[in-house]
Amino acid sequence: MPTTKTKKQTITLSRTAAGLTDTDWPDVDQPEGELSIDVFHDQDNIYIQSTVAGVKPSDLQISVHHDMVTIRGERKNEHQAAGDDYFCRECFWGRFSRSIILPFNVQTDKILAELTDGVLTVTLPKLKRQRNIPISVT
Repeated sequence: MPTTKTKKQTITLSRTAAGLTDTDWPDVDQPEGELSIDVFHDQDNIYIQSTVAGVKPSDLQISVHHDMVTIRGERKNEHQAAGDDYFCRECFWGRFSRSIILPFNVQTDKILAELTDGVLTVTLPKLKRQRNIPISVT
């Protein structure tokens, strides 16, 4: 599994031939939230960004399977109160995930993931292919 170093934090990228299954993630019976994301591109890369404040790199899993990227993680609540003691509960705590179908082929061996100030940025270099391939007739 390749590992990408970030500023003081490391995120592991995993690529599996069969993709992720429920057995790859603990507590599959627990409800899972959907991660909000931004996806954009430039000439060279596709970028996926998401706010994951409070999530440790060790609680994130990013996998690539063919043309799909899956980001999974868990936001743990260290300070829980009894239900009646809350005035307001808007924060999502627990497991979350999001799968994104990529609009371009990417170089999976050069994917970079950085977690800085609670913002996850996954950089996926586009695979450069010649669009018009000349074919010789013999």
